Amino acid sequence: MMHAISIWLLAAGFFGAVVFNAISTSATQSDFARWGYPIWWGILTGGLEIISAVLIALPVSRIVGIALGAAIIVAAVFTVLRHRDFSHLVPLGVFVVLIALAATSS
Repeated sequence: MMHAISIWLLAAGFFGAVVFNAISTSATQSDFARWGYPIWWGILTGGLEIISAVLIALPVSRIVGIALGAAIIVAAVFTVLRHRDFSHLVPLGVFVVLIALAATSS
C-alpha cells in the first residue's frame, strides 16, 4: 500500500512542479534568474519533470522515471545549496523521501 502511495505522490509532485517551473510563476522566474539560469531554463526543467512524472506513472518505465526525477532533484539541491537559498530545501526534501520510498519499492 505504501508502495503505491509513494509512487503516485511522486508522480503528482512532478506534475505539480511543472506549474512552478514550465508555466513559471514570477517568483520562479526570479529564482532561476538569480541562480544564473537562462530564461528558458524553467521550460526545460518543467519538460523533464513532466517526462519523469509520466515515466513514473507507467510501471514499465517507472525505474527510468524515478532515476530521471532523482537527477532533477539532485541538480535542484546542488543549486539551492550553492546559492544558499535554503528555503527551497523543505520541498526538495519531500521529493528526496518520496524518491527513496518509490525506488526501494520498485
